[in-house]
Amino acid sequence: MSPLRVLTGITTSGTPHLGNYVGAIRPTVRASRLSHVESFYFLADYHALLKTSGEPARVQRSTLEIAATWLACGPDP
Repeated sequence: MSPLRVLTGITTSGTPHLGNYVGAIRPTVRASRLSHVESFYFLADYHALLKTSGEPARVQRSTLEIAATWLACGPDP
């Protein structure tokens, strides 16, 4: 049986919040720990630049915050 592949992305246009955690991060981290699931993650920087009217400093800060949040929540690499 081939693994179930899960692709999860998040826009880097703001500070991570409880809604991100409950709605996306927690379920994805749980799925990453299952043996039959192959997880892929991405940060949608280009989408964020369009969404934030070209505020690269905001996107850069958000990218670091969101990446740190994902790592702190413990996905299984």
